[in-house]
Amino acid sequence: MDIRPDETVATIRRELASLSRHDVPSVRKLRRQYSTAFKTAPASSVFKLVRLLLRGGRWPERLIAFELLASHKSAFELLNDKLVDEMAEGLSDWGSVDLFGVTILGRAWREGFVSDRKIHSWARSPDRWKRRLALVATVPLNSKARGGTGDVGRTLSVCRLLLDDRDDMVVKAMSWALRELSKINPVSVKEFVANENHRLAARIKREVDNKLITGKKNPKR
Repeated sequence: MDIRPDETVATIRRELASLSRHDVPSVRKLRRQYSTAFKTAPASSVFKLVRLLLRGGRWPERLIAFELLASHKSAFELLNDKLVDEMAEGLSDWGSVDLFGVTILGRAWREGFVSDRKIHSWARSPDRWKRRLALVATVPLNSKARGGTGDVGRTLSVCRLLLDDRDDMVVKAMSWALRELSKINPVSVKEFVANENHRLAARIKREVDNKLITGKKNPKR
């Protein structure tokens, strides 16, 4: 099945506008319909559709674009360093950054379509959201629910680049990255926290220690 990306994007936007509720479950239900319909569509057509949707800059379009790409194997395999750079352009809020990081970027990195060099370049970026993305991308390496089997080396290499970063978005992301790795390899996380204790932000140490000891980030809540 082939598709006409320009016409399809216009249709998707009309359908989004007509939704009675503009929440994640409603948008995701619509996305599933398109994932099913375009299962056998050419990869190039699906990728063009995704790029057109991302130009809208709104979260519902981003959710459909990222999840549609993630569900189409051959389109996903077109990803490379240049394309993820393009797709990350303009992402400047917590929700969009994390959605892209766990749905597209981290998986593409894990499967070899995105290089370590690209992730490390974002870890060194002056843009706080790129630095957060570098850390969020480690989550699919270690999350069993997302297909990860564990990658201590790549996870900790990014964490080391951002040890002294005190931007709140980065600190929270490093805590998440280390907590996710601790589910797969708690020993490596314990050693990392012990060795870098003097450089880690207090929040990271507290939340990671809680996770290692109790299994929860904030056990009192």
